[in-house]
Amino acid sequence: MKLGIIVGTTREGRQSARVSKWVAVAAGQGEEAEVTIIDLTDYPMPFFAEPASPRYNPQRQADPTAQKFLDVLAAQDAYIFVTPEYNHSIPGVLKNALDYIDFQLRRKPAAVVSHSVVPVGGARAQVHLKEILSELFAAPIQNGIALQSTDLSDEGELSKEVKANPYGPQGALEGLVKELKWYGDALAAARAEA
Repeated sequence: MKLGIIVGTTREGRQSARVSKWVAVAAGQGEEAEVTIIDLTDYPMPFFAEPASPRYNPQRQADPTAQKFLDVLAAQDAYIFVTPEYNHSIPGVLKNALDYIDFQLRRKPAAVVSHSVVPVGGARAQVHLKEILSELFAAPIQNGIALQSTDLSDEGELSKEVKANPYGPQGALEGLVKELKWYGDALAAARAEA
């Protein structure tokens, strides 16, 4: 399974980069997934301003940077979006990137790992993002992680206390990757038949 991990913010000092490292290490263990980190800082897209929705524009000519982003997305079989919570939702830069999508996520599973410094761990951003992913024809899976970013070191390692908890984020992430793999394989087979 080709797994794209989307780093959902670009601001200086962001926590999403270290959360993405943690996700990538867990997802890349064994032969479960071939991981690609898709960092929005590598795709500085202008604000979406196309004259029509990408899904309904047969003559579409996307911004060149946006097209590179779309091509990388299209090459993946499944996705994990890593996002902080800004004002009870996702960052504007992530929403802008999602607005460029037409069918790259169609019939592919997606999961969300949200984070925040407060105990809810970005859960409200996660709910909003799953609604957007559903509208983009992705198949959001139920599994998700709402993480307190203070539980991770700068290198993307969980603290010993948090890692030792069998019901904590490490076990949840391993379960999320297994579920994503199951859906990824099932939907890839279905897409091949269609």
